[in-house]
Amino acid sequence: MDHNRELVVVVDDDDAVRRALTFSLRLEGLLVEAHENGDGLLASPPSTLGCLVVDYRMPGVDGVTLIARLRESDRTLPAILIASTLDPALMARAAAAGIDLVLEKPLEDTGLIDGITAALARRREAFGTVLREGA
Repeated sequence: MDHNRELVVVVDDDDAVRRALTFSLRLEGLLVEAHENGDGLLASPPSTLGCLVVDYRMPGVDGVTLIARLRESDRTLPAILIASTLDPALMARAAAAGIDLVLEKPLEDTGLIDGITAALARRREAFGTVLREGA
């Protein structure tokens, strides 16, 4: 798969889940950076970022808040939230934060890869549109 090697940042406090996600995304040819919590990522965000994959429930800052804070400086930043339970309140918060996709654990089939691929394609299209408009 050609993903133009955009950086996918995985944030999950569960070491086993974080390692499994990182491994499977790298198998798909993605460049992956993993963090165990949002506080560390907020303290030193990467200079280039293609997509976020964030767990909802973590100690410190939760996934929705983390994504909202990172998107303050980059409105086109794609973000995928992973949650153990999808309830209407969470879905409303996710929509308000501009989260591209919310997936329920356990992750099945190719939903995450398909979501990342679509999110990265939308981001490339958004940048292409901006570049064309500025020309």
